[in-house]
Amino acid sequence: MARKRSEITEILREMGALKPADAQKATDEAAKTRKPLHEVLLDLKLASEEDVTKALAMQYDMEYIDLDKNALAVSSVGLIPPDLIRKHMVLPLDKRDGVLRIVIGDPTDIDTIDALKFRLNTKIETCLAVKSKIKHQIDRMFSAEKASIDEAVRRASSIDRGASMDRGSSIDRGTSIDVKSLGDDAPIVKLVSAIITEAVKSRASDIHLEPMKDRVRVRYRIDGVCVERDNIPKRMQAPVTARLKIMAGMDIAEKRLPQDGRIKMPIDETNIDFRVSMLPGYHGESCVLRILRPDNVKIGVQAMGFEEEDYNKFKRIISRPNGIFLVTGPTGSGKTTTLYGALQELNKPDRKIITAEDPVEYNFPGINQCQVREQIGLTFAKILRSMLRQAPNIILVGEIRDLEVAEVAIQAALTGHLVFSTLHTNDAPSAITRLIDMGVKPFLVASSIQAVMAQRLIRILCEKCKAPDPEPDRKFLSILGITDRELQGRTLYKPVGCANCNGTGYRGRKGIFEMMTMNNEVRELAFKRAPSNLIRKAARASGMKGLLDDGKTKILNGVTTAAEIARVTQAEGIVAD
Repeated sequence: MARKRSEITEILREMGALKPADAQKATDEAAKTRKPLHEVLLDLKLASEEDVTKALAMQYDMEYIDLDKNALAVSSVGLIPPDLIRKHMVLPLDKRDGVLRIVIGDPTDIDTIDALKFRLNTKIETCLAVKSKIKHQIDRMFSAEKASIDEAVRRASSIDRGASMDRGSSIDRGTSIDVKSLGDDAPIVKLVSAIITEAVKSRASDIHLEPMKDRVRVRYRIDGVCVERDNIPKRMQAPVTARLKIMAGMDIAEKRLPQDGRIKMPIDETNIDFRVSMLPGYHGESCVLRILRPDNVKIGVQAMGFEEEDYNKFKRIISRPNGIFLVTGPTGSGKTTTLYGALQELNKPDRKIITAEDPVEYNFPGINQCQVREQIGLTFAKILRSMLRQAPNIILVGEIRDLEVAEVAIQAALTGHLVFSTLHTNDAPSAITRLIDMGVKPFLVASSIQAVMAQRLIRILCEKCKAPDPEPDRKFLSILGITDRELQGRTLYKPVGCANCNGTGYRGRKGIFEMMTMNNEVRELAFKRAPSNLIRKAARASGMKGLLDDGKTKILNGVTTAAEIARVTQAEGIVAD
């Protein structure tokens, strides 16, 4: 009999794997989001996946299987059809006295168990294992069936040599192969699918296919850093490009102008969107695929990396009835994810939310999303004006690009709407001066802006291989202003590298933030057109922490390294390797 279905937080506390404050935080978040408590614990990274799984096994009185120590017998693989193993992410253990024992990752998934009982027509006994280890085991089981990129390249290399380009030419002249007529088994089709699939499984955010003089370079951007994967022979450039254009709904005959498109394809039972960009270059068309994962923007605001003080400020600001909240930072710093996180917190039946985006990357139920189409005159400003006639409570403007959009957004804020938007500045105080430089009247900036938040994304150390660093690099500590006094009683960590992080020592990213709330002094400086350094000084005096301060906190807490913070914030005195 289960132990009276004790709360998983209680079991984890008894195990010593969860702090009381974290238990309360998870309980509050679960009540607010209506997500299962064990999922919230994992989303907020309050406990390890292994500890949560062990606690679930105790909670539901199930046997826990450590797949690192218990190798599955080869004979057991045939007990469940491969399509069911892949679809339901389960593993067969053995069959005794007519009872099939299987390994699952979620004891609350009753639908999967019922579906398997119906399909297999047998009694089932369930054991529990870490979900990520089940997935890894399944990938290994069926790896022989999946052609690697190297194999796909080798097979595709046998395509008609007539498709190859003149190596002395600087223009992609196309291919003699009728790419539209290729079936799913064609080598080029398999190669493109293999590249996309591997990138998704490697947690890449972008795929770069870059034509060079004698080859096509393939790179994945993983945790914000480009990693070179492989080179494709030059003669395969044209058919690979044509295949991607067909998948993205582009004109395969147009090679002189940039094109944009989208691809949707299933990978491991999940439909994933790709935003595709083609750009003509000297050696042919360069292609970039941005991988859009809905789960990335549904992680919850606190899991983005907010420290407690900034998280509380953030919640207070987004709860206000009107005003503008700006998020600033360079491209790829997570601004869209932060704004979507705020909208998810506010997305309730009693509120109407409208967004103007270019492009709409993620679709959310309950939010009215509008796509900017410059070619037909549907601009940010035009959408914004129409929005106000739709009586929304909350408005999101993808980006404030010019004076017209800024003025309409400010007018919306002053007439009782809460407006979220982004701006490309390096820090929070510079957003004030940027708006004034655009031509917005200083008194409008001072009265409409509620807060500005600058952010960056930093790589976080791999939990499986990070190691204490007894001799941290003093150069980085000195540049970041970390003193010996601050290091007392703290353990700094360094990257090591393992299979879990592909040898980099880092896995995943979190944000570092600079939150500037508008007070009387800052508003007065904005009204007087004060330079950003004076605005920064006033904001710091009122308690604003800079990006480096937030980064230092994460270094001292063992989340990341001083070298990573210095790299991302481009701290003064850092010279790139």
